[in-house]
This record gives sequence, C-alpha cells and structure tokens, in this order.
Amino acid sequence: MAGSASLDLAPVVRSFLDLSDAGGDTIAAMLNDAIDRKAARKGWPKGQVDADAPLAGRVLAMVFEKNSTRTRVSFDIAMRQLGGSALILDAGTSQLGRGESIADTARVLSRMADGIMVRTDDHAKIEEMARHAHVPVINGLTDRSHPCQIVADLLTVIEHRKALPGLEVAWFGDGNNVLHSILEAAALMKFNVRVATPAGFEPEAEFIAMARDAGCAVTLTQDANAAASGADVIVTDTWVSMGQADTADKLAAMQPYRVDAALMAQAKSDAIFLHCLPAHVGDEVSEEVFEGPQSVVFDEAENRIHAQKSVLLWCFGLLG
Repeated sequence: MAGSASLDLAPVVRSFLDLSDAGGDTIAAMLNDAIDRKAARKGWPKGQVDADAPLAGRVLAMVFEKNSTRTRVSFDIAMRQLGGSALILDAGTSQLGRGESIADTARVLSRMADGIMVRTDDHAKIEEMARHAHVPVINGLTDRSHPCQIVADLLTVIEHRKALPGLEVAWFGDGNNVLHSILEAAALMKFNVRVATPAGFEPEAEFIAMARDAGCAVTLTQDANAAASGADVIVTDTWVSMGQADTADKLAAMQPYRVDAALMAQAKSDAIFLHCLPAHVGDEVSEEVFEGPQSVVFDEAENRIHAQKSVLLWCFGLLG
C-alpha cells in the first residue's frame, strides 16, 4: 500500500525511571532547556501554552498509588504549558485498585494515552509498567528513587549560581529514595555528597557505589556538624516517608539530624537549603531555617514544572 513505510515508523519511546536512563549529557540538556523555557514564560499566566506548543495533541495518563500535591499539579501544568493535556487515575477509583494487573493497565493506557506517569511504592511496579507499555513511562516517585524531583533540585541549584561539578551537597536524616537519586545525580553530574544519618538508616549500598565508581566523594557519617562543614547545599526530607510506620524509635534516632540555624552556620555563608516538601517544620527542619533567607524550597517546588517539561520532551524524542 502506498505510504505504508511511513506508517511503520515507530515513535521514539524513552522511559525515565531513573536519572541514568537519560545520562549526564541529557540531564544537562534538560536543565538548559528548562532554564530557557522558564525565562521565556516570565510574566505569563500559568496556563498559557509555550510559543512552540511542542506536545500539542499529546495526553499524559497519571497513575497515583500514593498521595501527591507537587507531582500531580506540576505534571498537569507542565503538559498544559507544552500544549498537551493530562488525566488522573488513582487506585481508589480505577481498576488497579480492584486487582487489574500492571501489565494489562500498561497495554490499555498505551492505546489511550501518549505517555504514562506513575507514582507508586515498589519500584518493580514501574519497571513492569515500562516493560509492557508502548509509550514513555515516567517515575513520579517510588520507594527506590525520585528522579524528577532531583532534576528540579539541580535546576534550583544552578539558578542560585552554583556550578554542579565539584559541588558539596550535605544530606541529613533518613537514607531514602530522594537521597538515592541525589547520589545517582552526583555520579552523572560529578559532585560530592556528605550523608549524615543515624546508624541503620544509611542509603542503599548500590547508590553509594554508583557515585564513588564515577569518582565522586561520598562521605558517610553520624556527625551532622562534620557533614555540614563547608557545604554548598544542605538537603533534608521528612523523617518518615509515606507508608512507613511512624515509630518513636526512628523519630528519636533522627533528632540530632534536624537542620537548624546552628547546623546551617557550619555550611558556606552562601549555602542554600533544599527540601522536596511536604515539610514537618520542627522535626527535620527548624522554622528559622525553613522560613529563612537561605531556604529556596518554594523555588524548588515551582521548578518541578519547568524540569518536568524538559523530561517530557526528552521522553517524547523532542530533546536530546
């Protein structure tokens, strides 16, 4: 049949389950694209479509098995600004909640949407979704990693005039999914990470090895002041992640790792404070720091939109 060759051309399908799926050069391209697109929108209404509308006609299906504010809103607004649209499914109101398999869900959504974003618990679920989907799959958070958050964090760091290579990042508290993605980013973008956690709450060895094998300095310590000393960026997260038991023992172990004014004073004078939110002010961070001049947490939150726009463009083969 005439023209059949063009019909057989498969679209580019790139899933973004972890930062390494894209690689360092692509992450750098994403950051540059996000900076340019954000600057071009200055003063515009949030819902106005970018001038090039690169995802016009595309639909992103967003699957939520965990609660969300920033991920839900930022992906929705990101798709609108790129000219596309998004729809939301959650476990309580979709067949996933009644036992439909991930494989079948992936195949159905691939027929009905152009891409799938998943926010869930077990990382194996999103890997299975990607195996069976015929469209890009994006990790909106799993218990293992949170790559979209870290692209936004890197964008925020750059906006505050800090170069990534050689950067000294200090983490405090639980060795969780966000820290895993920070360590992965360190390996790709060549910065160093000091990790201050209580004994037994260190990050997974795989991510430590990943950064060290790439030539990055990863320091593990139980001394919060030592980790903060001379740091460019101070980062923390909630001590108890979604789905974890809120145990008194864990909260007690975390107390020495609260980011307060005294701890911030150990860092460089121009150090910035990051937190992916929601924050439990008074637990992992003091109000003085959270509301203080070094806190850029709301820049960081807004940048989820701009960072994820570039992630989406890469997944659809329109960047890099």
